[in-house]
Amino acid sequence: MSIPFIDLKRFEPDFLDRWAEVCREVSAATRFVGGPDVSQFEEQLAAACNVDAAVGCANGTDALQLALRGLGVGVGDRVLLPDATFWATFEAVVNCGATPLTVDIDDRDLQMDFDLFQQAVDRYQPKAAILVHLYGWGSARLDDYRDFCRERGIHLIEDAAQAFGVEWRGQSIFRHCQVATLSFYPAKVLGSCGDAGAVLCNDVELAETLRRLGNHGRTGHYDHGLVGWNSRLAGLDAAYLSLCLEYLPERIASRQRAAKLYRDQLAGLALRAVAPPAGYIENGYLNVTLVEPDDRDRVEAILKEHGIGSGRTYPTAVSKQSGAVGSLEAAIGGEKAHRLSQSVLNLPLFAHITDAEVDEVVGVMKQAFSHQPSTSA
Repeated sequence: MSIPFIDLKRFEPDFLDRWAEVCREVSAATRFVGGPDVSQFEEQLAAACNVDAAVGCANGTDALQLALRGLGVGVGDRVLLPDATFWATFEAVVNCGATPLTVDIDDRDLQMDFDLFQQAVDRYQPKAAILVHLYGWGSARLDDYRDFCRERGIHLIEDAAQAFGVEWRGQSIFRHCQVATLSFYPAKVLGSCGDAGAVLCNDVELAETLRRLGNHGRTGHYDHGLVGWNSRLAGLDAAYLSLCLEYLPERIASRQRAAKLYRDQLAGLALRAVAPPAGYIENGYLNVTLVEPDDRDRVEAILKEHGIGSGRTYPTAVSKQSGAVGSLEAAIGGEKAHRLSQSVLNLPLFAHITDAEVDEVVGVMKQAFSHQPSTSA
């Protein structure tokens, strides 16, 4: 059977009818920018994430820039971030006028290496750091990051574009964050009908600053107390996201089930099906399979022959992107992030993927790795 890498059309039986009615209501009232739909979603989001405030914005990249600007990060400031992340994490720092430095990953949880991070702090004295919760979980040293940054007076922004719905030690991963950012790009666990994002925080004054920055720095309709830009969450996006929240537990459960099926059924093959660190309940955002770099093209080709999609999230370490030249001050390590980028292979995983589809993918993978000994890529 043909199985795409991601299928965004697996709607619940009543979803599209309900969404059509929501569109009619929002359009009839012309609630297109701001308004009650945005306010309602922000309240729901804050409650779901167990934080004091949520501020909607135009996309996940803007959420990062709002967080940095809201914390006063700008020209002359250094910001540490992992070498394994989406490019937006890096460019948000540059777009704020600050200087990025990348830190290698821990190859056990695939998140930023805490020991290297401490060394980088001592050497470079950053004003802020961005900790990325990659692949649908987070760092095994999350509490250490938070405590260390608090003690050193370093602003810690948690890039959680892939982590909505993740739990850490029995609570929302956002429960004790200073600031976290979300992307609602359609492919995310909580995805919108277009680009959208949000900033989460536990400081209502900071939330008000973020809200003003994303609305031209407004303190009144034609009064501008800050230099901001236009990064407002649209009414239709907010209404769509509110509707999706009602279906999210079932969607996440289906993702989690598929993620576990992959790990269980791929065991024993010459690859590593990565699991979250102890203490996490993942959201099933991505399957993360690591294979030998020299073998990845072959495996992808076999999957493609059988009509099965796959992905490489992400195929290049940040420090090795050509766009980093001239902006990156330093790369602290990077060998493990590079190895990850050359090894990662993501198998199909999306809401409401069926057991039969997972079984089909696993069957093809077993064919691809037949007669090869088990290893850890």
